[in-house]
Amino acid sequence: MIGKSMKKYGLDAKQPIIGLIVFALIIFWAFYLNTQVSKLPMALFAGLLIGYVLTRSRFGFAGGIKRVFYRGEASLTNALLVMFAITAIVNVGIQWAAASKGALPAWTVTSDAQSIIPGTQNVRIGNISTALGGFLFGIGMMLAGGCASGTLSDFGEGEGHSWIALPFFVLAAAPGQKLGYDLDQTAIGQIGIKAWMPQYIGYGGSIVVTLLIFLGLYYLAKKYENHKKEMGMYSEPKSDYLEYEKPIKDSGEPVKFLSWETYHKFFVERWSFITGAIGISIGAIFILITTGKAWGVTTPFVSLDQKFLGLFGAKFTSPAFDETAEAMKGSLLVDGGTIRNIGLVLGAFLAFLMAGRFSMKFHFTKKDILVYATGGLLMGLGSRCARGCNIGALYSSICNFSVHGYIFMLFLVLGGMAGIKLFEGKVDLLPKYLTSENID
Repeated sequence: MIGKSMKKYGLDAKQPIIGLIVFALIIFWAFYLNTQVSKLPMALFAGLLIGYVLTRSRFGFAGGIKRVFYRGEASLTNALLVMFAITAIVNVGIQWAAASKGALPAWTVTSDAQSIIPGTQNVRIGNISTALGGFLFGIGMMLAGGCASGTLSDFGEGEGHSWIALPFFVLAAAPGQKLGYDLDQTAIGQIGIKAWMPQYIGYGGSIVVTLLIFLGLYYLAKKYENHKKEMGMYSEPKSDYLEYEKPIKDSGEPVKFLSWETYHKFFVERWSFITGAIGISIGAIFILITTGKAWGVTTPFVSLDQKFLGLFGAKFTSPAFDETAEAMKGSLLVDGGTIRNIGLVLGAFLAFLMAGRFSMKFHFTKKDILVYATGGLLMGLGSRCARGCNIGALYSSICNFSVHGYIFMLFLVLGGMAGIKLFEGKVDLLPKYLTSENID
């Protein structure tokens, strides 16, 4: 019954079996990881959760810019703000509890005996490195078709643009790390602001101001959406759902547990953006609680790039690479960040397998390959120049009350809009801008 219904929608009924086998292998791998380093299964679980949620809800940071621009509707943008708000509310409690027990901000800790307030590792100076990095990353994610987390989840879904972009993303990570460090050492690099809100307005003030900023951004998004509606350039939020992603209409008959309706609800039906926002918030909070550090994606890319370039004799003696020194001491397969990224890819892979919709999508031209590669390079340079991507420098920084996260956000949005304006209609991932004549 389930298999026949899947075939009716063009879904592969054999893939869920493969998905169960893959899931079983992941469990065995988790037990093995536990024998290596006890924290690794938790990193793997966090990655699996986030990757699965990203794919089931079709959630992405790049889409928060691209979708509202092209479709005129802010459903994903608003869901991102909900995700930020949930995470910030929980994080302020975690940080306050740690501080009340004597923990200190990361940059003030001078010995291993002192405990660190979780998430304060993401408090950095907002300067030219942040601005340049955010702008380059914004352009890059438009050309590559996804942000850092989105590139990993797209990789797991078999999206060809990600399979091209990701290697170049990694390849540019180490040079980007060096670029950011060198800029920070210049006179202009010393100009900026490093501020952690609780130091100035307390924990209560920090969460109030943060939520007010989110409310202001929500207002701007809705105002832009209403403007698009007035111009006749608005699409309904669910109008891009594929047929099999839509909820099955209630027939009025009792639904059996082992039925297509039940299977569809659990594994095929597309989750709302709000559901995705809640799921990713849970994953990010889980990471902060279990590791004492906020979620990040691209620092492990630097380590991987160092390992790769080291095969060709490259040396990394600059203080720029102190951040990855610990990971470089052994195999990257015992590095929590690397395992979490692998888990994210596997989570997306499992989501598509269980839905019977996994396929390798490599229908593109040589020009497209150049565009995806360029996007990957810009994301690698930009993310590490700013010491973080849409996750580390934006989401995790803002939700842990670092002011520099807002600077990164501003230039990320500017870069994203510049990427659309410069390349719309010229590359396959950025079609001609939506108008009242071509709106669907």
